[in-house]
Amino acid sequence: MGSGTTDVPALTSALGKRIAADGYHLLTGAGAGVMAGVSRGFFECKKRLGLVIGIVPGSIDLERSPRYQPKTGYPNQWVELPIYTHLPLSGVQGQDTLSRNHVNILSSDVIVVLPGGPGTASELELARRYGKTVFELNDLTQLDSLFARIHGALDALRK
Repeated sequence: MGSGTTDVPALTSALGKRIAADGYHLLTGAGAGVMAGVSRGFFECKKRLGLVIGIVPGSIDLERSPRYQPKTGYPNQWVELPIYTHLPLSGVQGQDTLSRNHVNILSSDVIVVLPGGPGTASELELARRYGKTVFELNDLTQLDSLFARIHGALDALRK
């Protein structure tokens, strides 16, 4: 989880590649910024088993055709399995019941939080509310220790 507008390429590329190389799937909010950066790093990993999954915000307008519209710019080009929702809200409204953030958090085994803004803060709060294991990543020197903790958390979930 992280910024939908600003990427941190050195961080997101390394994280995406590591998630892929370790044999996991990647689930993001399917947008730009950190979401696109991690998705690209994951997608470009040659030896991967998992998929880039994106939870896409959208809306339904009964007066328009087509009636369903994903939010402009979604999903990013690296999403392989888009999950389209009718949930339009994000950012400061990220904890609202009409936000896809609930789906993002509830569908994840562990949450990795990268730099972001109000939407990221709402995802972090939802993760705490739903009792999810959360890890923060702010620089590459933490990557190896982060994955040691992720592996431990996932092993505990499987027991």
